[in-house]
Amino acid sequence: MTTEAILEILGYANGNMLPVRLVLRDDTEVTGVPVSVDDHVTAHEVFLQVGGDDDTEIGVSFEAIRSAELVA
Repeated sequence: MTTEAILEILGYANGNMLPVRLVLRDDTEVTGVPVSVDDHVTAHEVFLQVGGDDDTEIGVSFEAIRSAELVA
C-alpha cells in the first residue's frame, strides 16, 4: 500500500473519529482511532487512541505501516 493511500485512510478516519487497523512491517496489528496525523517531513507519524482509554495514545511512524483499513 502506498504512503499516500495510507494517509488518505488515516486522514479520513481522523476527521470522522473512526477506528482503523494498521498492519506494520513486522506483521504487528494495531487498532485504534487516529487522534493526530502528522505528515510533515520531520514527523511522518500517526497517534492512535487504543483500547478505549482516552489517556492511552501510541505513536506509529508512517514508515512502519504496511497497510491501513477502516474498521467497521
